[in-house]
Amino acid sequence: MDRMDDAGSTGARVMVLDSEDAMRAQLRSMGVSRAGTDIMAPKGVFRAVRLHEAPIRAALIIKQEMLAKGGEAALPYAAAGLCEERSDVLLTGTLRQFGRLTETLRLQPFGLPGIAREIDAALAAFDGKPEPMCVGERTFRFGERTYVMGILNATPDSFSNGGEHLSPDAALKHAEAMLEAGADIIDIGGESTRPGAGAVSEEEELARVLPIVRLVAGHTNAIISIDTYRASVAQRCLDLGAHIINDITALRGEGDMASVALQYGAPVVLMHMIGRPTDMQANPTYDEVVHDVSEFLRERVAYACERGIGLCNTIVDPGIGFGKTPQHNLEIMRRLREFKSLGRPILVGTSRKSTIGRVLGRPVHDRVWGTAATVALAISSGADVVRVHDVGEMAMVARMTDAVIRGWRGEEDGNAG
Repeated sequence: MDRMDDAGSTGARVMVLDSEDAMRAQLRSMGVSRAGTDIMAPKGVFRAVRLHEAPIRAALIIKQEMLAKGGEAALPYAAAGLCEERSDVLLTGTLRQFGRLTETLRLQPFGLPGIAREIDAALAAFDGKPEPMCVGERTFRFGERTYVMGILNATPDSFSNGGEHLSPDAALKHAEAMLEAGADIIDIGGESTRPGAGAVSEEEELARVLPIVRLVAGHTNAIISIDTYRASVAQRCLDLGAHIINDITALRGEGDMASVALQYGAPVVLMHMIGRPTDMQANPTYDEVVHDVSEFLRERVAYACERGIGLCNTIVDPGIGFGKTPQHNLEIMRRLREFKSLGRPILVGTSRKSTIGRVLGRPVHDRVWGTAATVALAISSGADVVRVHDVGEMAMVARMTDAVIRGWRGEEDGNAG
C-alpha cells in the first residue's frame, strides 16, 4: 500500500474566498493569529483589473512593475512594437501585489501616479460599500440589505401595467399595497419608456403624476421617486413631497435637472440609455458593452458632482433593456459585479422585460419567475436596489437572497427554520 494512504482523507476542497473579509473569516476559523491573518489576507484574494487606453510608455512600465511584484500583465501584440500611442493593459494578481504595484507607480512619471490612484479607487470600491444615503427621514445603508423599488405607472401605454393606475385613487391603493408588500420606494412615472414609445407633452405628464404624488405623499410615509427626464416635472413633484429623481437620460433631458437636484438635495438615479425610447432599439451596438456602459455612468456621476450634486446622492443604473439587445442585457447581468468599481449604489430594473420573454417564451404578465431569477442574480452580484412590478414576490426573493449573500441574524429576522 502507498504510504500516503496511511494519512487518511484530508477532505481537500476548493474554496471561494473572493473578498478580504471572507479570507479573514476563514483564517480566524482555523485559529490563525491576528498577525498571520493580517499578512495572509491580502495575499489570498485575487483580482483582475483592466486599464483602457493607457499611454504606451505608462502601459509598458505598469507591465514591468506588475511582473516584478509577482503578478501578471498582458498588453496587445501591437504594443510590443510601440505601434500605438495608447494601449489597454490587463493586470492580474493578489491584493498585496496590487498594493505594492500602486505604491511604486505613485513615484513614477508619465501620469502613473494618477493611474495608481484609479487602480486603488477601483479596488477599494469593488470590495467596499457605498456610503449611507439620507432620503427623507430614512437612511439607506447600502450593502446591508437590498431595497425594493415598486413601479407605479400612471400611463395608458406602459408595456406591463399601462392603464391600471391612471386614477389617483387607484394609484394610491396600489402604492399602499406595494408598501404593505415590502416596497421601500414607490417610483411614479407619467410617460412610458417602453421601446418605441413616443414622448408625451409636459402638460400631459404633469396631469398624470402630480395628483398621484400629492396623494401618495399625503397619505403614506413612502419614499417617492419620480421617473422623469424633465426638470420641470421633477421640481413640481419634489415640491409635493417626492424625494428621488429617477432620470433615464442621466441628467441629459429637458431643462436643468442637475440644478433641481441640487436645489432640493435630491438623490438622482443616473441610467444608461442609447438614444431615446422611440429609437433606442434600432440596432444598438457597442465596442464592449460592459466597458461602454460603465464609462458612460462614470462620466455622468462626474458630471453630477461637477454640478454640485453630492457623490453620496448618486445611484447608477446600467439600463437593462434600454438600447440593448438580449445578448447585451444578459452580458451586463452576467458581469454586473464589475459595476461595483464605480463605487456607487447599483439599481437594476429587469422586471418583466422583453429579454425574459425572449428567453422563456412568455408574455409580459407571465414573467414573474424569470424576473425572480434575475433579481436574485442581480443581488448576488452587488445590486443595491431592484425596481420591480411584483413587489410581494420580489421582496421575498430579495430577503431570501440577502440572507444567503449578506448573512442572516436568525430568529430576530424571522422564524427559525
